[in-house]
Amino acid sequence: MADAFENILGQPKVREFLRASVVSERVTQAYLFVGPAGSNKTQAAYALAQALLCPKGPRGPRGGSCGACDRCGRILRRKHPDVRYFAPAGANGYLVEQVREIVADTALSPIQADKKIYILDRVDQLGASAANAFLKTLEEPADDVVMILLGRTRESVLPTIVSRCQVVPFRHIPASEAAGIVAQNTGADPAQARQAIEACGGSITSAVAFLRAPGSERLAFRTRLFSDLAMLQRADDWDVVEMARALVEASKAPLDEVRASQEEELAENADFLAKSAIRQIEARNKRQLSAKTSEYLRQTTAMVRSWLRDGLMVACGTPELVINTDVRDSLVALFSGADAAVIAAACSKVDECERALAYNVSPETCLDTLLFDVREVVHGSGRTD
Repeated sequence: MADAFENILGQPKVREFLRASVVSERVTQAYLFVGPAGSNKTQAAYALAQALLCPKGPRGPRGGSCGACDRCGRILRRKHPDVRYFAPAGANGYLVEQVREIVADTALSPIQADKKIYILDRVDQLGASAANAFLKTLEEPADDVVMILLGRTRESVLPTIVSRCQVVPFRHIPASEAAGIVAQNTGADPAQARQAIEACGGSITSAVAFLRAPGSERLAFRTRLFSDLAMLQRADDWDVVEMARALVEASKAPLDEVRASQEEELAENADFLAKSAIRQIEARNKRQLSAKTSEYLRQTTAMVRSWLRDGLMVACGTPELVINTDVRDSLVALFSGADAAVIAAACSKVDECERALAYNVSPETCLDTLLFDVREVVHGSGRTD
């Protein structure tokens, strides 16, 4: 029978390890999940949280994932107030002030469950000063706290952090296998599954959500973005600026639904929660909106990179290697005979755009700069500086 860990796609050894740990009640208080982007570390963290917080218990129906209670549902939707997700708040990583706030929060009692789960993403961006503020809490967390840290590699995380955690390695999932998993879980054809993975930076879980978005919203956004990129050949400067503005607005549109859901949940809980608990939920909601905004912007830049990568395949005379096969004809028309070096240089502009977004530069400014760079490529002028 399926349990919470079945959602950790492509990681059978991780599934079995975490399942055995929960069922045998040998869960430690600090984990470090390490693996490449797209290896489902975040999904595994939420699955472990669900197994630990389900009121049925690890020996209950479906091994800690009853699939019917309110608590399981909230964790699945990533809305449980006692499951806290954090990502670096600074352009260069975690801020000392941010870590101190997390440490202070661990001293507070859970709001609804009997434990609190803290998920800290990208802990390879936890510098020495921020780590020092965190070490005692990580070494001796409160009895009702479980820490789950996520990083790319064991070596990229400070040794003082690694030594205090149970390290769980995640394997790289090959693109063909990842596409098969996404197709199996969504009913999409393999080509569309691969395109969704490209749009989501390699994440299987995000690709499944991408394809399942209400009203096919993310697929519609992808179609619009690729159409706009193809039209850059005929766009003047004002067209590019307006295109960037419209794309940023379209990428944020799903946030309205997230915000409405948050407000509805808060209204349902307001009558029986203390003011301090409401403030914690509001802070969590704000973090969730910020994370969703960043996710959608990363999807936008990932799709631009994928489109340029396919253009490079066409320019190199290998159109059969195009991933976005639904726009192959457009790519062939634009990039046949193009200078591959110029397209490769344009791909580096996507990296620059993502770094600027990480520094909290205005998304519209970042995107219109990127679109101007891409326009130079499709115009064939060869300028990318």
